[in-house]
Amino acid sequence: MGRKPKSRQNPEKTNSSTIKDRATEYALVITRGDVAAGPYVQGACARHLYDLECFKNDPKYPYRWDIDCADKTVRFFEERLYLSGGQFEGLPFILLPWQSFVIGSIFGWKRKSDGMRRFRVAYIETPKGSGKSPLAAGIGLKGLCADNESAAEIYAAATKQEQAMVLFRDAVAFYDHSDKLQERLKASGSADNRWKLSFPTSRSFFRVVSSEKKGLSGPRPHMVLLDEIHEHPDGAVIEMLRAGFKTRRQPLSFMITNSGHDKTSVCWEYHDLGVKVALQQLQNDEFFSYICSLDDEDLKDDRYLDDESLWPKVNPSLEYGLPGYDYIRGQIREARGLPSKMATVKRLCFCVWTEADNPAIDREAWMACQDKDYPDEILEGRRCWGGLDLSAVNDLTAFALMFHPSDDDPFWRLKVWFWIPGIGLHRKEEQDHVPYLAWRDAKYVKAVDRKTIEYEFVIKDIVGICGRFNVQKIAFDRWKMKDFQKEMERMGATLPEMVDFGQGYQSMSPAIKIFETKLLEGTMRHDGNPCLTWCAANAVIESDAAENKKYTKKKSTGRIDGIVATAMACGILSEETIVDDVGFMMV
Repeated sequence: MGRKPKSRQNPEKTNSSTIKDRATEYALVITRGDVAAGPYVQGACARHLYDLECFKNDPKYPYRWDIDCADKTVRFFEERLYLSGGQFEGLPFILLPWQSFVIGSIFGWKRKSDGMRRFRVAYIETPKGSGKSPLAAGIGLKGLCADNESAAEIYAAATKQEQAMVLFRDAVAFYDHSDKLQERLKASGSADNRWKLSFPTSRSFFRVVSSEKKGLSGPRPHMVLLDEIHEHPDGAVIEMLRAGFKTRRQPLSFMITNSGHDKTSVCWEYHDLGVKVALQQLQNDEFFSYICSLDDEDLKDDRYLDDESLWPKVNPSLEYGLPGYDYIRGQIREARGLPSKMATVKRLCFCVWTEADNPAIDREAWMACQDKDYPDEILEGRRCWGGLDLSAVNDLTAFALMFHPSDDDPFWRLKVWFWIPGIGLHRKEEQDHVPYLAWRDAKYVKAVDRKTIEYEFVIKDIVGICGRFNVQKIAFDRWKMKDFQKEMERMGATLPEMVDFGQGYQSMSPAIKIFETKLLEGTMRHDGNPCLTWCAANAVIESDAAENKKYTKKKSTGRIDGIVATAMACGILSEETIVDDVGFMMV
């Protein structure tokens, strides 16, 4: 049975005369432990209370807590904005406790020197479906028509136009549901194609901007609402818009995001800054953060996936039905045994920064299929299928063979050979941060005595391998294959039938499915080559809208050549009707 969510409409909160200092109330509840929260939310709340004590007890403290302004902003949300969609259609936007804390903090803290807002940047990192997009849209409308700013420019910004429109559509929905907003504001465009809201009285506007479109230079934003920071490839959009803040009295850059995967990204930089500020490890009086997270002990052995009592700690809207226990349960259930799906669930539902975007191979499953002790002799005579991933001039080349089970051995056996230029290998080792020299010495990788890979050496070795084993076909990526085939012709070398194998979704998705099935069901074994294990750890999945898969070298953290070659070998298994001695089809 799912838990019954708390009502979003608390009668006590709908009466504006009873509104108190909700931001401070939330901070007290969290720091007392009355409501579960992660360490960075606890830190943000403790920081608020510490600053409040400084304001009360230190006359020289440069900031003051303006309860009236905080509550006035809360009332703007709850008395002017109406929600849309599903069970919330037409209901007033009654702020949830965490939303009240965010709004109160941003609009309640003022500088004593001029009365303007203290915080210039706010970074909000919460799980998917917690209600941060409508919150950002409401802030934009507040900045547009209720912030006493002449010629205010409000921007909903993202790297892509469509992503920026998600947040802006929430603002348009608020406009559509409010007669009072329609009386004051003017919408440009029609139906679903509205692109700007204007407030003629103050010559202000609210519109969308993205790095895809021209016109990023020259804005003078009063507020910038940045969506999905984890998808920003760099800080170009953020910094371009913030450059216009210099003409504004109290500008605000309001960032919302899910957790990401790239710890070299601009999103991680803001995440890291937000953590340090919340924990008061770094002082930045103009930066506010609200970052949901689990404690370290919750993450051990992924116990949070099964312990539902931990879920509200990282999902501040969960007890109010957003996104709902059943939704999270369903996401976890679908992701069991699928590493790429599970990584997404961890990021979007639990704010876990994963090491890769969509890691293709679960380490536990990979290591469970390791078998270092079998002799190569057991592979002789067994039918096998190959995959060849040719490298650029100075990278890894990989050749994989997938061996059919035999009467004496029930497992599919995977063996992969690697080649790499030997001259300059020390520098390559430093560049890739892996022990190529040790792998070379242990014969896990063959270092060719050249500055670049010369296919003559690779061809000689593969001809020898195919002479020893019963290779049926070899799948290859057509990239660089012309050079390889020309060298074969020059040498007079022959290989088993070569099959052109595409690297897109159409070819790779069924191949990856076969490989994943063998791996997860434990029907295959690999020989523990550490270079192959490294490739497996680096492999990243990219999916299209139909959830077809392919490996992506661009998003991977290191070389994945051995896994790409393995997938191609698995891909041509599906073209064969392989029947064992008792008549069962083997794929």
